Amino acid sequence: MTSRQPAAHAETENNDPREHIRSLYLESLQLVERLHRRLLDVIKDEFDRNGRSDINAIQALLLFNIGNSELTAGELRTRGYYLGSNVSYNLKKLVELGFINHQRSRVDRRSVRISLTDKGQDVAEVVARLYDRHIGSIEQVGGINSDEFQQMNRSLQRLDRFWNDTIAYRM
Repeated sequence: MTSRQPAAHAETENNDPREHIRSLYLESLQLVERLHRRLLDVIKDEFDRNGRSDINAIQALLLFNIGNSELTAGELRTRGYYLGSNVSYNLKKLVELGFINHQRSRVDRRSVRISLTDKGQDVAEVVARLYDRHIGSIEQVGGINSDEFQQMNRSLQRLDRFWNDTIAYRM
């Protein structure tokens, strides 16, 4: 028990290990969701500081994740590059605004391949520079070292596998 845990919470944990896991699991879910929203806030703030209002944080993150790749809209979701439900809308907007090139696949004419324009690469670079700044100070300012990142990443990967198995095996 840490000093920040309420006594009632500690008693429940001591009496029922399942409740302890439940509490930690729900807290983790909340943190994962909050961290994604906070990342979008950080990206938005970076673009605001640069006087850029031509693109939103979700679109900027999408462009960063595409990077130098050429892929389909479906691949964006399966690779985890896009977490929202309206990928088609954002792709259409990014094409209209000149951030993304799109062309029909030569192999499968139903499929559209996308890649970044120079303008899209510029946006991806802004996000990359932001991440580089974070990498330069996260250990000193954020207090997170490489061992902690490795442990966190292992845990998140195992949670991802668990959820995939839950879906695949209908657990």
